[in-house]
Amino acid sequence: MKVINKLFFGCCSLLLLAVVSVNAERVRYFGSKENAARTNETDSAKEPVINDKSVVDEVIWVVGDEPILKSDVEMTRLQAEADGTKFPGDPDCSIPEQIAVQKLFLHQAALDSITVSEADVSQGIDDQINYWIQLIGSREKLEEYRKMSVSQIRQQMHDDFKNQQLIRKEREQLVKDIKVSPAQVREYFKKLPEDSIPFIPTQVEVEIIAHQPKVEQAEIDRIKNELRDFTKRVTDGETTFATLARLYSEDPGTARQGGELGYTGRGMLDPAFANVAFNLTDPKKISKIVESEFGYHIIQLIDKRGDKINVRHILLKPKVSDAAVKTATLRMDSIWNDIHQKKFTFEQAASYLSDDKDTRNNDGLMSNASETGRTSRFEMKDLPTEIARVVDTLKVNEISVPFTMINAKGKEQVVIVKLKSRIPGHRAAISEDFQVMQNIVLAKEKEKTIHDWVVNKIKHTYVKMTDRYKKCKFEYQGWVK
Repeated sequence: MKVINKLFFGCCSLLLLAVVSVNAERVRYFGSKENAARTNETDSAKEPVINDKSVVDEVIWVVGDEPILKSDVEMTRLQAEADGTKFPGDPDCSIPEQIAVQKLFLHQAALDSITVSEADVSQGIDDQINYWIQLIGSREKLEEYRKMSVSQIRQQMHDDFKNQQLIRKEREQLVKDIKVSPAQVREYFKKLPEDSIPFIPTQVEVEIIAHQPKVEQAEIDRIKNELRDFTKRVTDGETTFATLARLYSEDPGTARQGGELGYTGRGMLDPAFANVAFNLTDPKKISKIVESEFGYHIIQLIDKRGDKINVRHILLKPKVSDAAVKTATLRMDSIWNDIHQKKFTFEQAASYLSDDKDTRNNDGLMSNASETGRTSRFEMKDLPTEIARVVDTLKVNEISVPFTMINAKGKEQVVIVKLKSRIPGHRAAISEDFQVMQNIVLAKEKEKTIHDWVVNKIKHTYVKMTDRYKKCKFEYQGWVK
């Protein structure tokens, strides 16, 4: 039912917007600060009494030059009900306040020249749509339920999703320099009542040995021939690079953008890809075939700007045959047997035999990135799904049988894992869980910084609201001028 509600929300918002557009002449608008002043001069003398039930939509707040509509609040309320989200205090007050805060962040993001690439927006939208498709059963069922095509759904989501990413980046910008010292962490938890000390869920440490099935040469030749054909078709003027990228590229984050990456620095790209891309000088020419960790590419220059480059690319990924997976599984079986016969340890095998570059220099120990650094501890929800499913069945120091998984680069691997340790759920202790406790204190410091910034921003921002909101108890001070 929760899933259905989330899908239903999209339909409701479209219907609501349609009604608003049809009844546009009934919308009350305060507009900018100057318009608001002129409105106040006349409205105080002869503002008509308006029955709320007769108004389809109205401007209820203005933040800077940005209006907040009554329909914005209703749509947010519907989404919250679908997600099971509860707003603090009175939702009639807290919902418009939260929308107003978002507008403050968006305004600041524009001042700070914060940007998000279309590739990132497209990738996020695709991930959400794919999640919905998995839940509802098929693309066709999703389109039937939403009464629109996936392309229309994607277009509808675009602006809101882009704004969410801008807000996230601006918040990160505001707190990027916040740090806490060990003394602050100890002092915070020293004053905390025992029953308020956070509970740490069960955590695990996992070691891994991975083997990449070998791609057959015939498959590599097929991929390269296909990319050469793409190059010829573009060079001959038969089609455009962007069209072929939309049709054939296997990079979901850029394919719908015609393969365009957006302006990107060298450090953000695969080294082999970057070496070729940054040496391109003629937008009319297409690069040679480039092999990266993700597959095989051809690249077309769009523009260079300082130390950043904007290119299009087409990615094709060679398919691993069933025979190759079987061969890799047999090899991992052999390693598993040799470890159990004590010919070498799991850690030695990980260092010398694993294909996983991220872990083999650390005896196979997996690493979990966090805001304050890296740790070897994972909550089960933070592990890759295939690994979590296997680890859940293992005892400490037990080694799994070989199984297949898709790694972060989208490649199929055959792996074995060892459960190095399992730390049962417990109340946090400064000696064992310092990093977790540091994260809690850091989050609180960031929250305080954000809160203080919002309060200060309100002081310097024009805010207008209808009278019925002026008696609200808001989270932030200063809204009522």
